[in-house]
Parts: sequence; C-alpha cells; structure tokens
Amino acid sequence: MSSKVFIRKAVSSEADSLADLAFEAWERDLLPFLHGAAASRSAERDRLAHVARDGTEAIIVAELGGRPVGWCQRMPGRAYIPFLFVAPAAQNRGIGRALLRRMESLLELEGFDRVVLDTLADNVRAVNFYQHQGYHILALKTEGRGGRETQQSVRLEKRLDPWHGPIDDIG
Repeated sequence: MSSKVFIRKAVSSEADSLADLAFEAWERDLLPFLHGAAASRSAERDRLAHVARDGTEAIIVAELGGRPVGWCQRMPGRAYIPFLFVAPAAQNRGIGRALLRRMESLLELEGFDRVVLDTLADNVRAVNFYQHQGYHILALKTEGRGGRETQQSVRLEKRLDPWHGPIDDIG
C-alpha cells in the first residue's frame, strides 16, 4: 500500500463511502461534545449522507492506498468550509492539513481573499488545529434552540493571498 496521499475531486458514486467516513469521524471527534438533538446518531448519519450525495461537486477527497481517508467541502460560490473530515485511523498524518491547503488554493484561484469556517468551541483539538493552519477566531456563536440544547461554536477566518498578475514561469 502506498503511503502517498492524493487529493482529487469527489465522484458521485462514492457518496455513501464518504458519508460513512464522515460519520465515523463525527462519532469519534464531535459526538462527545454534543447533547440533545445535536447528538442524534440517526439524524447525523442522514444529514451526512445528504451532504455527500448532494454536494459532491464541492468536495475534494484525500486518498491513501487507493481508498478515501478524508474529505473537505466548500459552499459553492462562497469561501466557507462547512465540512472537513479525516477517518480516525488516518488522523495525525497531515491529511487534514493537506485537504485544507488544497481547498484554500482552490478558493484563491477563484479570487477569494479570505476563508471562513466553524467548529465546536468545546473541541479544543479542532480549534488548535485550525489556529496552527493560520486561522484566527472571529466570534463565539450559540447554535440551537432553547437553553437546554444550545451548542457553542467558534467562527474562524484565514486571510488568503490570491494571485493577481502575469505568470512569469510560462513560455
């Protein structure tokens, strides 16, 4: 098995496997911080299946040894990243960083000068990861309804450096 990670566009035929990968990562990395309706396994599995199935055109996939081990999605037409998942068995290998950098490069090519994302405030590991990638905290947000089922999330932003001008190394 090759230890080289390849990043490519997602294809619609792999939506189910991407949803399974995302659910496995969600269960391990996010579920411990959730409560109430936000902690519903069946609702989250359905949501992730819908996202993977209907948002394939905005997903890039990290592949290791010919198998998907992570994926990142952006909102079409916006510089917002709602999802970044790496399979638990493949974490701490730079895959999340590689997916994030590739997505940032794609956004830069489209002319965006900043990218925004959200993560759970209690997920210190994720907040630290994004800060190490150059993201800065913009705001703390409360999500959900009622006092019992609210979650705190952190909005983070990173400034990008889109290229404007001629490309000197061609010709």
